[in-house]
Amino acid sequence: MKKILALMMALCLMIPAVSIAAERNKALEKAIKKERTTKMKELKKGKWELFGSSRTLEVALLKHWDNLDKLGDDGSEEVGVATSFKSKNIGHQMAVNNAITNYAQKAGSTLKRRVLIDMQANCTEQGSEIDHIYAAYERLVEKEIKNEMTESFSIIRPNADGTYEMQTFFIVSEDAASKARLRALESAAAESEAAQRYADKIAGFVRAGFEN
Repeated sequence: MKKILALMMALCLMIPAVSIAAERNKALEKAIKKERTTKMKELKKGKWELFGSSRTLEVALLKHWDNLDKLGDDGSEEVGVATSFKSKNIGHQMAVNNAITNYAQKAGSTLKRRVLIDMQANCTEQGSEIDHIYAAYERLVEKEIKNEMTESFSIIRPNADGTYEMQTFFIVSEDAASKARLRALESAAAESEAAQRYADKIAGFVRAGFEN
């Protein structure tokens, strides 16, 4: 009897927690739905059209979000931008390159903030050597990450002067991206004695991705 009463009490304590979690999930789903509806309206109001596809913009966006949702915390979005071009194919390549460069710059600046500045603060390396490691790593991330970024879709709209602007959306798996960053680190270390000396410490931050 005591076991039954204890079980009933435990269940009673669990019900409020489950109810709170359910309410939070419901609120989050509502907020996400509102956010996506707003995004769809913004793109339509901005006169953006889907580029290089027979699908509608709505379908492209929904598929993009669905793929992001499937990856969960492992998935992230990267957007490349191109402006003032006349050739749509060239504009698309410009947007792709912009997305890759943006990712590499974020990876490089994150690494520099966490590790390289720490080295400099402790006077363990010369500033020029730190800058060399940072620049090499960023350049090599750009080389490695391009194969880990999955293009979802591109949107385009005309400018008043007859040129166009484009946005290209990518999905990045952070697990795959982390491996790409580590490959870049290995290559950067081969170019620098300082990077080799601090390889283990740097690798720990590279594995951590963009977390604070």
